Amino acid sequence: MKIAIPYENGMVFQHFGHTAEFKFYEVENGQVTASEVVSTNGQGHGALVGFLAQHNANVVFCGGIGPGAQNALAQAGIQLFGGISGPADAAVADYLAGKLRFDPNAHCDHHDHGEGHHCGEHHCGGHSCGQ
Repeated sequence: MKIAIPYENGMVFQHFGHTAEFKFYEVENGQVTASEVVSTNGQGHGALVGFLAQHNANVVFCGGIGPGAQNALAQAGIQLFGGISGPADAAVADYLAGKLRFDPNAHCDHHDHGEGHHCGEHHCGGHSCGQ
């Protein structure tokens, strides 16, 4: 299994589509066997799922993620765990120990709001505020 995490300074970067790097973790028999940080080379929202598929990611842990990226990950067969924050290595350790806390409804609808909106600021009941 290969886990991918949007990554910045050891932490889970909170905006999937704007991440400059992913940290990839190779996992075998419930243990991390290797990890590496890889630059996205400026690829944004649309290209990131292809980038993850090229790197053979099976699972993505992230903070905020838009519905388009969620759908693209699902179509690519990549499992998503959203709403995760804190140290990336700790998230992987928690996942492998069966105690990862994530939000299955985590998403970022910032595209529907004006400037100044930040992911996680609103409580819209799981739908876009603009509807």
